[in-house]
Amino acid sequence: MVRYVDEGAEVLVVTLTGGEAGSILNPAMDRPEIRENIAEVRRKEMAEARQILGVHQEFSGFVDSGLPEGDPLPPLPEGCFAVQPLEVAAEPLVRSVRTFRPHVILTYDEQGGYPHPDHIMTHKVSVEAFDAAGDPERYPGSGDPWQPLKLYYHVSFTRERFERIAEVMAERGMTNPFADWIERMKDRDFPQWEITTRVRCDEHFETRDRALIAHATQIDPNGFWFAVPMDIQRDAWPTEDYHLARSLVDTELPETDLFAGVRESVRAWQA
Repeated sequence: MVRYVDEGAEVLVVTLTGGEAGSILNPAMDRPEIRENIAEVRRKEMAEARQILGVHQEFSGFVDSGLPEGDPLPPLPEGCFAVQPLEVAAEPLVRSVRTFRPHVILTYDEQGGYPHPDHIMTHKVSVEAFDAAGDPERYPGSGDPWQPLKLYYHVSFTRERFERIAEVMAERGMTNPFADWIERMKDRDFPQWEITTRVRCDEHFETRDRALIAHATQIDPNGFWFAVPMDIQRDAWPTEDYHLARSLVDTELPETDLFAGVRESVRAWQA
């Protein structure tokens, strides 16, 4: 996001829930006054992260579903985002697409990256919005039609990425902070999407980390995510990675730019 903002693109982050049911993952923030006002705290965190990134951001207003745990899993809370009918859940995003008029949409894959019910619903409404926003017969009253041109899934947490970082650290005689995490990943049956698009972002990694740390209830600045020196991150894996799920423009894979094919198409239309 920072790379494209710096290049002059307009970027909108649509936050579909308020994070009301999310866990506090930073021990320093696990305090009664934080837990009691978690929704307000997370809005302030988002505002700080938005400013750091230089993006636009808006909330869709749905209630966080939480991450159910146990065997069997308990039912999701009544009225939460993940139990909404698809057209109800997707309408605010369709409206946002028609108002903001993006050429490219980034979202979770069908498993939500990991199977959080709100991440999975985010995938569903993103695909729905991509397909429906340009159709004047669908979602009447939600703005003038606008058709995005490309839809991507994030491919952020591949084993290959973390194994490559571990290799570089080992070459330099350093301990791998991801060893336990990599071992746990071996038992998880997540879809392995092909990386079709690698966008070089290494010069923006510091800004990325500052924006992450702004989400103080969710990110522990002393956690293992930040244990790898920045020069190693840049050397080992300087890209952010995506899977091109839908494209209405011609593009040649693999890509190095989310707007590959889009720029040419827009110029042709303008001509």
